[in-house]
Amino acid sequence: MKIAVFAIPEINLGKHNIKDARLDQVYKIVKSKKETYIQIELVGEDDILSADAIIVLKDCRADLVLKDLEFIETRLSRTESEEEKTILNKLKSILEKEEFIFSSALGEEEKRAISGYGLLTNKPVMPLDKEELADQDKLLARVVKESGLVSFFITAGEKETRAWLIKKGTTAWEAAGLIHSDIQRGFIRAEIISYADFIQAGGETAAKQAGKMRLEQKEYLIQEGDLVNFRFSK
Repeated sequence: MKIAVFAIPEINLGKHNIKDARLDQVYKIVKSKKETYIQIELVGEDDILSADAIIVLKDCRADLVLKDLEFIETRLSRTESEEEKTILNKLKSILEKEEFIFSSALGEEEKRAISGYGLLTNKPVMPLDKEELADQDKLLARVVKESGLVSFFITAGEKETRAWLIKKGTTAWEAAGLIHSDIQRGFIRAEIISYADFIQAGGETAAKQAGKMRLEQKEYLIQEGDLVNFRFSK
C-alpha cells in the first residue's frame, strides 16, 4: 500500500511497519519463529497519482480540492460531450463545497467514467491535526483503518505469523493470489477462524474442536481480523 504525504515535511517518507496488537497476540499463541507486520510505503507529492490514499493537514485540505477544481474547469472548457459535462458539473459542485469526491455519493457508472481523470480527492483522503504527528505509529494505523482496507492473518506453524492487507470486498480467491499464484491456481477452500474465536479458544486446534472454524469457498469475502488457512492442490 502506498500513502501519499501532501505538504507534511514532518513525516518521513519510505517503508514503515504497521504494528498490530492482535498479530502480537496470535504470534504469542502460535509461537512462530517470525512475526511479520503489514508494511506500507509513504511517498511524496511527485508520486501522489500512484498512491492508494493521501494524508494532509486539515489546514491544507483546500489545496487538494483546488487542484481537482482546476482540472475539472479545464476539462469542462474543452469537452463537447453533454454527458461528460453533466458529470463534470456534478464533481464541480461537490468540490466547491470543499468536499472530497471519494466520500461523495456517486453511482457506479459515474465512478467508472471518472476513473481515468486522476483526481486527487477521488482517493481516500485523511485530514490530520498537527497533534497527531507526534505518534506516527498510531497515525499510520489510523490511516490504514480508514482507507477501506482489511487486515487478515496467516499462521504458518512454527515458521511465521503474518498480517496481510487487502481492499475491503476482496474474495478468498483473490486474497490467495496475493500470497502466491500457486495457491490461487490450486484453490480448494479457505479455513476461517475469527480473531476473537482464536484468542478465546487459545489457538487453532482448540478453536477447531469448539466448532469455530468455517470452510469457505472462493467467493467468500475476507473479513477484518480473519485467521485464514488456504487449502490448495499443488
